[in-house]
Amino acid sequence: MDFNSHTDAIVRVAAGLVNELTPGERRGRPFPPPPDLAAAATEGLRTGYPGHREVTEEEAGELAGIAVRLRAVFTAVAAEDIDAAADEVNRLLEDTRARPMLQRHDGEPWHLHFHGPGGTMAGDWAASCATGLAIVLGTEFHDRLGVCTAPHCDRVYVDVSRNGTRRFCSTTCQNRVKTAAFRARGKGA
Repeated sequence: MDFNSHTDAIVRVAAGLVNELTPGERRGRPFPPPPDLAAAATEGLRTGYPGHREVTEEEAGELAGIAVRLRAVFTAVAAEDIDAAADEVNRLLEDTRARPMLQRHDGEPWHLHFHGPGGTMAGDWAASCATGLAIVLGTEFHDRLGVCTAPHCDRVYVDVSRNGTRRFCSTTCQNRVKTAAFRARGKGA
């Protein structure tokens, strides 16, 4: 399942920012706020754009605030509250004043970018992520956004599989659940 290559990358960035910058649980363990916010923000951006430059501490602080808002979208979709997800995306679009612009860079063909007027790097990413999520929410594929269903994991994912059955943030979580189920069946036999 591809929305389009640029939207796919932007939505992966949204998930990456949430997973790297918001505290919670990851793979059965507590996931505290990252000690190096700039490194975590850079890692989040690189989930969709591997060559992204390192971000500054100031940019990372702004991105962390955006990640909290992006998490609300994934959480609402996972709870099947598409209205709440759409409301949060609309607030992000309004706050960032996202506007479409065709751009060509790095040897790529023309493609659509969304930035706010005179924005910061973090503001531009917020506008892009909000727009990417709006594109997904505006289709029948909104259920491709989710929160990991493994116990003690609240990391988010974007399901780009053909059959749309992904329910875990990673194969590690999927394997943890399978192993636990296997062990439970063995003890009951």
